[in-house]
Amino acid sequence: MGGWGDTILPDQTSEIFTMRRLSFLWFIVLLVITPLGVTGQEEPIVIYLVRHSERAEDGTNDPPISDAGWARSRLLSEILQDAGLTHIHSTDYKRTLSTGEPTAEATGLTIDLYDARDLAAAAALIAATPGRHLVLGHSNTTPGFVEALGGEAGTPIAEMEYDRLYIVTLFQDSVSSVLLRFGEKFSG
Repeated sequence: MGGWGDTILPDQTSEIFTMRRLSFLWFIVLLVITPLGVTGQEEPIVIYLVRHSERAEDGTNDPPISDAGWARSRLLSEILQDAGLTHIHSTDYKRTLSTGEPTAEATGLTIDLYDARDLAAAAALIAATPGRHLVLGHSNTTPGFVEALGGEAGTPIAEMEYDRLYIVTLFQDSVSSVLLRFGEKFSG
């Protein structure tokens, strides 16, 4: 049951599609981060970029993340557990720092702050730093960060959209970018 031609009952749909989506996600991640292993070229710089997780509205300009946000943040940490992260970067807001907290704890990395008002400078610094980076941002900064790295951001991020995971890979002479989705699907 659950094969491509089988009937799937409503209560099975979410689990089966989530498993398939995660399997596909890992296939793409491995495809993106390991293409130069046999060529002898420098290892590419890989940057994972996400918007902060769902926020809890508390009437302030710096709200924390909600329970759903914590669940998405833990899922992000699980997805990236074997990515070999070497750096985590965040804006100085509760919601971005909290989104990165589970990944920082799991990897033993500290979260370095960047100034979202100067994405070009932040992107240039990351592009010049070998390794694998997680960048935590906002709906109005993450697409611009992807573009500052030379990737394709696609459409603007909607107000209630939290499921985008960009992977930008910087090779010696080219850039590759892919947009994936993770966690609870945005339905807007």
